[in-house]
Amino acid sequence: MVLFFAVITTTHAQDAANGAALFKANACQSCHTMGRKGVGPDLIGLSERRDMAWIVKWIHNPQGMIDSGDEQAVALKAEFPTVMTPFASLSEGDIADIVAYLDAEKVKMEEKKAAAGATGGGAASSDANTMMIIGLVALFVVAVAVIFALNRVTKTLERVIANNQAAIAEAQAKHEEVGESSSAKFAKAFLKNKKLVGFVVLMVVGLLGVMGWQTMWNVGVHQGYKPVQPIKFSHQIHAGVNQIECQYCHGGAFKSKNASIPSANVCMNCHNTVTGSDHYDGNISPEIAKLYRAVDWNPDTRTYGTNTRPIEWVRIHNLPDFAYFNHSQHVVVAGVECQTCHGPIQDMEEVYQYSPLTMKWCVDCHKSTEVNKDNAYYDQLIEAHEKLKKGEKMTAAMIGGLECGKCHY
Repeated sequence: MVLFFAVITTTHAQDAANGAALFKANACQSCHTMGRKGVGPDLIGLSERRDMAWIVKWIHNPQGMIDSGDEQAVALKAEFPTVMTPFASLSEGDIADIVAYLDAEKVKMEEKKAAAGATGGGAASSDANTMMIIGLVALFVVAVAVIFALNRVTKTLERVIANNQAAIAEAQAKHEEVGESSSAKFAKAFLKNKKLVGFVVLMVVGLLGVMGWQTMWNVGVHQGYKPVQPIKFSHQIHAGVNQIECQYCHGGAFKSKNASIPSANVCMNCHNTVTGSDHYDGNISPEIAKLYRAVDWNPDTRTYGTNTRPIEWVRIHNLPDFAYFNHSQHVVVAGVECQTCHGPIQDMEEVYQYSPLTMKWCVDCHKSTEVNKDNAYYDQLIEAHEKLKKGEKMTAAMIGGLECGKCHY
């Protein structure tokens, strides 16, 4: 998809929102990555490198321009061997909208760089359970020290009172000490001090209560869960090294409640030619061979058979049935990055559950996440409020009351 987004115009009105929708609808992010080269060139700043007439011809018929000997087209083909699919259905207005979106992304990248240089990161939130244990331990140490001090004072007073019976006390003490070990003496002295015994019992009960609370609190929390998958799919290679956009495979995250697991034909878009033989002495990678068996693909004849079978992936992130989570609402409306919940997925050789996914974790995120002032959803709410102030008729359906997710989880 070489140079698909190089179109720029300064003489027509442009709709960046429509351009963003066209950019994602055509899966352009699978070849073009903002700020760096991928399968296709970096799109940032291309509005200054190409004129409108040339770009429109390229988008409508890239291979034709290469065959005609156009110098810029031939140079692009030499640098990026994968030729872009023609998009003759896109009008010049659509192209202008896409370029407006790209220019807006460039401005956002520059603002983020400037903000990153001026501010640092936030502090991590404290863990209430850990602080509770630390507090109990500190209280235990202080209490034991106080009890020992009071015990010493009490013994001093007892010795003063017992001076009149010193002879009897010595005789009794000598008689009790005969044959007793130091540990037995300590145990007997400890049991005689009822205050200390009561306090130690109380602290043990409290500690067991905290440990039991922590155990029950973590029931159903599967943070770190990493099951064995039928195919060892590496996100590190695909999302990290090759920089494939998450939504190229998980397209549902942009338009539905579920992110969705890609079907095998999405994998075959690349792996009908990419076999991994460079790392296996010319043989097909064992993991890619599993994919070929699932879709019944013969790499020698390059044909599909009829003996297909599903790939039984093991689900990793699984919320309770009573919890509702919508991917599109977070990804599209809030602009949340995939790594916010799934962690550094681009560095994972094997995927595991990075976040606890508890209600407390979600609530903490909602408390710290700022609402985007340019969000169209809130613009519609403001418009609805203005109509109500004017006395105009408003129904629940006009403010999203007919959305399926309102009732059907």
